[in-house]
Amino acid sequence: MAARSPQRGAAAFLAPREPNQRRYEALRAVLVEGLSHAEAGARFGYTRWGVVDLVRQYRAGKLGLSSLFAPPGRPGRKPGSGNTRKDVVRARVIALRREGLSSSEISARLAEEQTPLNRTSVGEILSEEGFGRLLRRPEPEASTSPATYGRDTNLARAKVIDFSAVPARQDTTRAGLALVLPDLVALDLPELVRKAGYPSTGVVPATSWLLSLLCLKLTATRRVSHVDDLLVDPMASLVSGMAVLPKKSALTSYSYRLSHEHQRAFLAALDKTMITAGLATSSQAIFDLDFHAVMHWGNDPVLERHYVPKRSQRARSVLTFFAQDSGTHNLVYANAELYKATQAREVIAFCDHWRELSGADPYMVVMDQRLTTQAVLSELDQRGVKFLTLRMRSASLMRHIDSLRPSDYKTVHLDRPGPYDSPRVHEDGAVRISHYEGSVRQLVVKGLGREAPSVIITNERALSLKALIEHYARRMSIEQRLAEVIRAFCADALSSTVNLNVDLDVMLAVLAQALIAALRLRLPGYAHATPDTIQRRFLETPGEILTSGDGVTVRLERRAYSPVLRAASLPTETAVPWWGGRRLSFELA
Repeated sequence: MAARSPQRGAAAFLAPREPNQRRYEALRAVLVEGLSHAEAGARFGYTRWGVVDLVRQYRAGKLGLSSLFAPPGRPGRKPGSGNTRKDVVRARVIALRREGLSSSEISARLAEEQTPLNRTSVGEILSEEGFGRLLRRPEPEASTSPATYGRDTNLARAKVIDFSAVPARQDTTRAGLALVLPDLVALDLPELVRKAGYPSTGVVPATSWLLSLLCLKLTATRRVSHVDDLLVDPMASLVSGMAVLPKKSALTSYSYRLSHEHQRAFLAALDKTMITAGLATSSQAIFDLDFHAVMHWGNDPVLERHYVPKRSQRARSVLTFFAQDSGTHNLVYANAELYKATQAREVIAFCDHWRELSGADPYMVVMDQRLTTQAVLSELDQRGVKFLTLRMRSASLMRHIDSLRPSDYKTVHLDRPGPYDSPRVHEDGAVRISHYEGSVRQLVVKGLGREAPSVIITNERALSLKALIEHYARRMSIEQRLAEVIRAFCADALSSTVNLNVDLDVMLAVLAQALIAALRLRLPGYAHATPDTIQRRFLETPGEILTSGDGVTVRLERRAYSPVLRAASLPTETAVPWWGGRRLSFELA
């Protein structure tokens, strides 16, 4: 009998679209019609090994006819099914929130009651039911919403602190944050703010604005958008002279009102105070200079590409400039208003800054070879500023180095610990370079920890080889200082939306580093401790705030490092200007 041609509608069986029907027809072709795995796969859109796997699953009982004839499932929740677990505990979640429990506490309570639900789902229920962020206060407050009676969940508005309304006793997880107040007063922060010209608003004074932002640095809060983490703790507000800190949008808006001139004037006033306090060198000042690229994580075409050492590549970033006092190892200057067209002259801008505040140019600047150009080095020489930097190793310079014999070097013993304390040095007396007017002193140094020789050039002819090499070796400490600032004050936390003005951000890092430097001088045995160590061991100490009359007492809880605080040279009382002259004192439990 001749085979009949396919009837109308046969395409649904010859080229099935449903996944389960395709699997059924492929299996039937192999098991009934006797097609090979490759032939069945070619007919129904599978690879040979795909059909082999189908047959294997069918023979193993993992793929039954009931599943093949069932309609294909869709990922996600079934229509109308709902989230059974959330619906079961919804009423209990609402009841627990009305008792004043946080999302984490509610999740833990549900786990104890054998109805577990994670914190995210608890938060979703609370949001769906109209509950706001939970604020912890010493005393419960009446809710402004009848739907969420009990503890108030609305964020209070920022306002200056009214000590007559402050509770006599408050618990805080950051009582140690008050340890920076004596040095803030010693630096005369209100006067620094006045000289910088920072603006006030109708509600918040300029000093409180700056202190609110500074608290983010001192508590290692990564971004201004994370300020909510500080709203539930009264200490950050107290340090700032506020009843409640300004919120993220207010802090962001305020930061964009400020210009580089505000930061420059503040740093000039701060440096004068640091010199008086012994935190910076006054005369014969030597500074280590360096760039640092703060990487941008978004796709912002406005930002320029700069070399990011951490990534070993050029990436969109904000270029920042830092200057460190070589004698005290404290940062004294920072600037984020840099562009490729102007970055080579930033060393000149820093010299102008230092001359303005001290009356004289720096004695010497020590820097990497990429920081400026030979023409700018010539300008520094004409101003009488000594420089110490590296020279790029060109092909001709490498030929000169290769031609040197071992007898051309002499060993110099440095006053520094470690394996690289005896480098070998060859000095070329007067060397001319392309775009420099005059000659420079050139040192070829081997044994400083690098595989290739370091070629140092300088216009300082009076200092010995040992002194010059030690100055350059100390320059590497600025890289350590920048790493500390990044780790302790989150200087690399540049978000894709750039909420906080970066120039203000690096200035606050300089101020925070100065405060930590002043505090560690008060702590016996901690003169060289890193900022994150000071934060972890002392600023994060919990305790109590006791307010009475015209005084505030901060009682610090007993911890492993309490003996250091007992021996510290903390003042007995400190009158805080932005508290209306109220006095701060400390007690150790």
